Amino acid sequence: MFNATTSVLEDLVVNGTGSQRGDATYAFRVLMSFEFVFILHVMKEIMGITDKLCQALQQKNQDIVNAMCLVSSTKSLIQKLRDFGWDSLLENVNSFCNSRGVPIPDMSATYSDIIRTRLKKDSVTVEHHYRVDIFTAAIDYQLKELNSRFSEQSTELLMLSVALDPKDAFKSFNACDICSLAKKFYSSDFSDQEMIHMEYELQHYEFDVPKDPKFHNLSTLGELCQKLVEVGKSNVYPLIDRLIRLVLTLPVSTATTERAFSAMKIIKTSLRNKMEDGFLTDYMIVYIEKEIARRFTTDMIIDDFYFMKQRRAQLKK
Repeated sequence: MFNATTSVLEDLVVNGTGSQRGDATYAFRVLMSFEFVFILHVMKEIMGITDKLCQALQQKNQDIVNAMCLVSSTKSLIQKLRDFGWDSLLENVNSFCNSRGVPIPDMSATYSDIIRTRLKKDSVTVEHHYRVDIFTAAIDYQLKELNSRFSEQSTELLMLSVALDPKDAFKSFNACDICSLAKKFYSSDFSDQEMIHMEYELQHYEFDVPKDPKFHNLSTLGELCQKLVEVGKSNVYPLIDRLIRLVLTLPVSTATTERAFSAMKIIKTSLRNKMEDGFLTDYMIVYIEKEIARRFTTDMIIDDFYFMKQRRAQLKK
């Protein structure tokens, strides 16, 4: 792909029109730079490690246990790349550059950067720039994202929730895990007395529901919850029914993300494609939370505008 792209750009530099030649020349210079090749290889390594997890999370029928195992292995592999992957990565980048005529900088030389110079930051070597500012920074960002989205607490919550899964004839059912789930994460939703009753309720549930033909071929907690109501067993096992409903609220946490993507398609049109990230974020917050935004009057906004700092302009009489 790299060779094909450079060939097309070289052809445009020679045979393209005036504007095409200018754009192609700039793109070709960037493409043939060491920094571009280096970033390309860093992205390849990180995306190669995270690809399996991304595919697992996008599956319609997710296996939570295997998905959580992939989360753990992904974190470990990214950390391993951070700790021990620099030398092999640099070797691959140098080999790639040598085979394609990309100039390789002297890693021990002082790295020159206009922004760093203007900000009067301490000078660093070229190796420091690529290893710390790009390689380590990119990996740390990925680890931060994984840790924030899949913390130990949320991972344990999902793992314990599997015990309620009706898939494969309640193969994952585990009364101890269900009790732990209620005690650790939903203690405020059940009294101490109800916690004790739940243990005995689970014993009856285990002998009753999995063997009932009406509950065969269920694959999700949502289907299980509906079936419990349909056959009246939600009244027989009210504590388990309540716990299932509480667990079913977990997917609601993705609603904000889905709404954000939907809003972005509406807000960032072709006429607004140069909108900066800060303004786009503010715009999307107002759009997504429009029910709250409608409560703000013009006078309230003007007063807040004045409160931020002293203004010369008089926006209201």
